[in-house]
Amino acid sequence: MYIELKNINKIYPNGFHAVHNFNLEIEKGEFVVFVGPSGCGKSTTLRMIAGLENISSGEFLINGARANEKSPREREVAMVFQSYALYPQMTVYDNIAFGLTLQGVDEDVIEERVRKTAGILGLTDYLDRLPRALSGGQRQRVAIGRALIRKVGIFLMDEPLSNLDAKQRVTMRSEIAQIHQETGATTIYVTHDQTEAMTLADRIVVMKDGYVQQVGTPYELYFKPANVFVAGFIGEPPMNFVRDTVEHGKIHFGDTEVDLAAIRPDAAALEGKSVVFGFRPEAVTLEGRPEDAVRIDCKVELTEMLGDNTNVYITAGEQRAILKVDSHDTPETDAAMTFWIPRESIYLFDGETENVL
Repeated sequence: MYIELKNINKIYPNGFHAVHNFNLEIEKGEFVVFVGPSGCGKSTTLRMIAGLENISSGEFLINGARANEKSPREREVAMVFQSYALYPQMTVYDNIAFGLTLQGVDEDVIEERVRKTAGILGLTDYLDRLPRALSGGQRQRVAIGRALIRKVGIFLMDEPLSNLDAKQRVTMRSEIAQIHQETGATTIYVTHDQTEAMTLADRIVVMKDGYVQQVGTPYELYFKPANVFVAGFIGEPPMNFVRDTVEHGKIHFGDTEVDLAAIRPDAAALEGKSVVFGFRPEAVTLEGRPEDAVRIDCKVELTEMLGDNTNVYITAGEQRAILKVDSHDTPETDAAMTFWIPRESIYLFDGETENVL
C-alpha cells in the first residue's frame, strides 16, 4: 500500500507537542525505518499510522484516501510490539491463528496458512508449545507470524528486537529482511538502534525532539548527513567533531592549522564564523602521507581492540577524537602518533544552525 503523511502533528492534552509537521511518502512495498533517541516521537508517529493514537492535525492517506478517522482494522495494518504480546495459555499454533479465528476463517484455510507461515519463520516444530517454552527470539517470531498471517498491506514494527540478546538480534534482523523480501508488504519499523536501521531500511527517517532531521537511504545518511545530529547519530563510533571560529581562513585541531581554502572554494565567505569540522573515525590514514589530506599530530589516550579493528582514543591539545584503525596498526597507549584525514572525508557544518555547509 502507498502511504502519505502530510503535516502530521501530535499534541497531547497537557500541551506536549510530541510530533511536529511530519511529512513523508512511503511507496508500496518499501521498508522504511524511523530511528532516533528515546522520546523523539518515532513510536508516537507509528501509533498514529496504526490508528492507536489520534492525529492532532494533518492528513494521513492510504492509497490516496484520507484515513485519519479509520479504525486500525479498517486501515488493514498489522503491528508487532516490543513486548511480543502473546497469549500465554495458547499454543504457538493458536497464537498465530488467533486473528483469523476471530474473523471466522474456515479451519482448513487457517491450518494451511498457519503451517505456511510457521515454515517461513522456522516454527513448524514448535506449533504445539506454549510461549513459556520458547526462547525470546522464537517468541518474537510467533508475534511476527501472528501479524504476517493476516496478509495486510501495511506491516508495523515497534522496537521488535529490543528484548533480545545481541546474537538473537543479528539473527532476527536477517529473518525480518527475508520475510519482507518474500511478502513485499509496505513495512514501517521503529528502532533506536542505528545498526538495525542501516541494515534493514530502503529509507531511514531520522527524528529528534519530534522533528524529522533527514530522510534518505542508508548511503545518503552516512555519506551526506544534513546536520550535526544526523552525522553523529549514524555511524559507530560516531563522527568526530571539532568546533572553532574561522580566522584567516583557518581553524585549529590541536596545534594543527587546517586551511579551509584547500577544502572549500567558498572558504573566504566563512571568515569569522563558527563552524564544526567533522570526520568519521574510519576515514583516517596512518601510513604514508596521502595527497590532499590534513595531517594531525596527537597522543594516544586509550585503545579498544575489537577483533578486526581497534578504536583509538586520541587527544590533540584540548581536542578529543576516536579513530577506527586496523587491529594490526594498534598504537601503544600514551604514544605520540600522526594520522591524516583525506580532504574528501571532511565535513563542515554551520556552528550556529548545525546544518551542513
